[in-house]
Amino acid sequence: MELNFIQLLIFGIVVALATVIGGWVLFPSGIYKNYKKSLKYLLALGAGFMLAVTFVEVLPKTLLLWQTQKNLPDIGDTFYIPMLLFLIGYLLTQFFEHTIAPHFHLGEEVHTDHQIPVKSAYAAIGGLLIHAFFDGVSISAASQVGSEIGILMFIAIFLHKFPEGFTIASLVLATGKGFKEVLIATSLVGLTTLLGVIGFYLIGTNLEYTVAYALPLAGGVTLYVAASDLIPEVNHHGGKNPLVSISVFAGVALFFLLHYVLHLYLEG
Repeated sequence: MELNFIQLLIFGIVVALATVIGGWVLFPSGIYKNYKKSLKYLLALGAGFMLAVTFVEVLPKTLLLWQTQKNLPDIGDTFYIPMLLFLIGYLLTQFFEHTIAPHFHLGEEVHTDHQIPVKSAYAAIGGLLIHAFFDGVSISAASQVGSEIGILMFIAIFLHKFPEGFTIASLVLATGKGFKEVLIATSLVGLTTLLGVIGFYLIGTNLEYTVAYALPLAGGVTLYVAASDLIPEVNHHGGKNPLVSISVFAGVALFFLLHYVLHLYLEG
């Protein structure tokens, strides 16, 4: 069973709002202080959840698609193309984030007394726009495989949207801009995620086999965000605090719990 357009639209709106709220928390000082303390745990939880979604849901579902669907190209090995697409998704994210538009790591706070050039901030946000678009594609592509994997992918994306909004706001504030510019930047990134959700839904439902190509590509992006963006941040901010590392395992455990609950609900 696939998720319908209204459900996907709601998912897209929720993750877009999460980006905006993640930037907004930099302004009320009380909320900021509490959020700053919990940020490393949220990063770790999101990393564990995203890793579990990638390896337990996205990768197996991708291989199943390429094994069962007819008329897909076969270059000697049935799984050569989907694995290549996983790698391309991973490398594309590396390319856009750290070559075309390098940006600060997720969750890194930058204070306004440490100024950075406006062009650097815009370039960084440009990289995040590419990232955000593929977040939306990931939700939509996963949902066209099945409602269970779609919901799990939505949760995985949702968990790292707050730190992403925090990062965007930090970049904007570091250029000397204020609340208005933060709201514009976070809204733009949030809307780009929503555009990815809607855009792929419209394309994927009209072009046969699109999901067989989009799912592994989006899976590579998700793997990069979890393993190369979030995990290094967890290691950096966690220091010697074992609770941060444990939060990664808590994210994996949360995935299996929700996976079990969704399976019972959807199958029942």
